[in-house]
Amino acid sequence: MANEINSTNFPKPTLISVNGVELEVFEAGKQNAGKPIVFCHGFPEHAFSWRHQVPALVAAGYHVIIPNQRGYGNSSSPTEVTEYDIEHLTGDLVALLDYFGYEDATFVGHDWGANVVWSLALLHPERVNKVINLALPYQERGEKPWIEFMEAIFGGDFYFVHFNRQPGVADAIMNKNASQFLRNIFRKNVPPTPPAPGMLMIDLARAKKPLGEPLMDDNELSVFVSAFESSGFTGSINWYRNLDRNWHLMADVKPIIHQPTLMIYGERDTIPKGENLKNIVPNLDVVSLDCGHWIQQEKPEETNQAILKWLAPESPNFT
Repeated sequence: MANEINSTNFPKPTLISVNGVELEVFEAGKQNAGKPIVFCHGFPEHAFSWRHQVPALVAAGYHVIIPNQRGYGNSSSPTEVTEYDIEHLTGDLVALLDYFGYEDATFVGHDWGANVVWSLALLHPERVNKVINLALPYQERGEKPWIEFMEAIFGGDFYFVHFNRQPGVADAIMNKNASQFLRNIFRKNVPPTPPAPGMLMIDLARAKKPLGEPLMDDNELSVFVSAFESSGFTGSINWYRNLDRNWHLMADVKPIIHQPTLMIYGERDTIPKGENLKNIVPNLDVVSLDCGHWIQQEKPEETNQAILKWLAPESPNFT
């Protein structure tokens, strides 16, 4: 895998021991020490999903730090499900800052990575100076635990519910069909279709003909395929298996995020926008790009422009 990543000019990884695990960390712009920006990937992704952002942020004077979070790539995949709860995931990022000697940093998250960054800003606010999140707005905690809530609304085949109620089933099918699953999920310009019966991730793993267009070329896709053929999917799916645990862990945390925040949506993403996000994130700017879920890979230049414009001191407000 290392050769494939290096062939695309992505930084070489270092294995760093933090918080009881080893994280595979990709680092660029060491000459910009003192101005850290940490990128957090989503599911089923990899640090490599931020490849288009690295040169632009280094050129803008940032020390870019991109971990494969626990359960991904060559990072540790603990066997205990509870070791993937929000305290462990945010604790890894805090420990990463400690390793580099930083009091705080700007954090950028996409999808599940955005969920971790939202939680990090609440649990360890002194370690986060700015938030940039893509695709997933802050999810307000309801009266019922997440999986119970989702099961009541979406049914037992909804993949969040299925991952919890039928542990191991989806993992095995996705592991067996890793290349096909990743080829089928990493698409752009996918025509809107009504939800099909069955479990989405299993259907994607088994589908012989994907919809839309490829998100990346074969060489780029091979980085993801190689990583998941090595690690399997159980570690990354275990993040979902902690949703109810996280609901309990966050019970006493007041959901107000005070850091300056940029939220970037894909207009064609199936994840709904956060209509009340401003109530939780008062210092909020919003950008929407004409794309689907894989925002920073579908629209790399536009994503970079939005991030750099917002980070610049003279930045006008977007709202």
